[in-house]
Amino acid sequence: MGSPEEARVRLPQLRLDELLEELQARLDAARGTQDRVHSLLEAVLSVGRELDLEQALHSIVEAAAALVDAEYAALGVIGPDGRRLSAFHTVGVSDEQIARIGPYPEGHGILGELITHPEPLRLAKLSDHPASFGFPAHHPPMNTFLGVPIRVRDQVFGNLYLTEKRGGAQFDEDDVSVTLTLAVAAGIAIDNARLYEESRLRERWLRANAEIAHSLMSGGDGTQVLALIAERAGEITGSALAAVALPMADTGTLAVEIAVGMDAEAHRGLVLSMDKSLMGLAFAAAAPVTSIDVGHDERISLEPPRFGGLGPAVAVPIGTGEAGARGVVLLARETGEPAFSATETETLQAFAAQAAVAMELAERRQDAEQIAVLEDRDRIARDLHDLAIQRLFATGMTLQSAGRFIEHEGASERVVRAVDDLDETIKIIRSTIFGLRTRDGAGEAGLRARAVRVVGEAAPVLGFAPSVRMEGLLDTDVPKETADHVVAVLSEALTNIARHARASRAEVVLATDGREVRLSVTDNGAGLPSGGRRSGLRNMAERAEQSGGRLELGAPEGGGTALTWRVPLRKA
Repeated sequence: MGSPEEARVRLPQLRLDELLEELQARLDAARGTQDRVHSLLEAVLSVGRELDLEQALHSIVEAAAALVDAEYAALGVIGPDGRRLSAFHTVGVSDEQIARIGPYPEGHGILGELITHPEPLRLAKLSDHPASFGFPAHHPPMNTFLGVPIRVRDQVFGNLYLTEKRGGAQFDEDDVSVTLTLAVAAGIAIDNARLYEESRLRERWLRANAEIAHSLMSGGDGTQVLALIAERAGEITGSALAAVALPMADTGTLAVEIAVGMDAEAHRGLVLSMDKSLMGLAFAAAAPVTSIDVGHDERISLEPPRFGGLGPAVAVPIGTGEAGARGVVLLARETGEPAFSATETETLQAFAAQAAVAMELAERRQDAEQIAVLEDRDRIARDLHDLAIQRLFATGMTLQSAGRFIEHEGASERVVRAVDDLDETIKIIRSTIFGLRTRDGAGEAGLRARAVRVVGEAAPVLGFAPSVRMEGLLDTDVPKETADHVVAVLSEALTNIARHARASRAEVVLATDGREVRLSVTDNGAGLPSGGRRSGLRNMAERAEQSGGRLELGAPEGGGTALTWRVPLRKA
């Protein structure tokens, strides 16, 4: 054994070693803390640099996983209903694993616990929590768990989920503190990305409005402008279908003039009622109308089928106020896509209002141009009457007077013929003056409106409202005589369905390509009887033959009758 003196020497040495070890541990802890703070600052800067929202969300998940050394990390975005997750961003799970696992979670179990109680949640073992109910097949095993909410302006935007701390360790309070700090920075970054996205979106809407106004003011075709409204609204909102409908005068219906996108053919030319269509409801209320699932909305008539594969939809009137709505724009997204938010609907409403103002200004310009044309016509008519006719009349009187002094028989006859020619010329000029002063087509309903009126009058007798589709320039290309035949044939066809078909559904298609007009009336009734009177069909066939056309009868695949009446157009 050593002496007491040696023991006294060793004791301070041991204490010094302990102090040095403790100092080293504290230095290591301080260095570790410094490194972690540095990593946190780098993560905050990295997240704050992103302006694209999707990229910002992915950066947040990556930064969170790196900060707490988690093997798996995810960010769940809470949907508009506040109860489910509308988007899910992951780190640590491959695309192949995600495909095997199946759909992303909606927010049940532990994930739902954080939605219901947006407070930090740290678990040593996930399966021990009462809200846990296991994982789907092919899901990687997860035990340790840390979840924190992300708030944007005092509203919970979503939650960060971190699992499986590397090395088999547990998440500690420092991990919670670091993640909460990152969540605050993430909230600011998300808010900035949202504001940037909204500003870019507003810029796109403004550009679209300017494009529409320029097209209208430069005398662009009305149909092209409506197509531009539909296309731009569909592009900006990410819609699968965009359509524009306009009211038909004195019929209480809307006609779909433009449809672009998914299954557009099924919508184009349809005549819609005000109470059984999303567009009609929006037009009647002069306010936006939304649907979570337009293909299964009880307010909407699904005949004819036209919403396959479509889900969320919104219909917004084009213009409101004293002037009333000028039309309606309909947008629909594919099934499974997010519903139209209140912000999107308000922005779309502002876009439609601006489009209506541009349409109003363009109409006023066209009215002014029309007034100028009419005034010019009146001036020409007045000059023809006051100058040309008077001078011709005076010349005729002079020739008549001079004719009495002409003794040569041939010369006298020529003078008489000249006087007769002058009389004919005066009649032609007077007819021209009458034409200049007459407003073409004033007070006459077009073929479109007449056909819709016939269908509307037949609906109470049929017991249901037939679906109507119209295509082409029916009011412009179809002469009045042919239009009268079309209306008569349509009325007769619907009357026959009411009397004999025992049908529950009928479809009317009236179309022209500029060369011929075609009327198709199809029902799902009993079909054509083998015998019996066919005077109505004979009348239709005679009308077609008189105009150089034909009547065709057939039986659709599902039963019933298909009548097609077509005649060539003889333009005046």
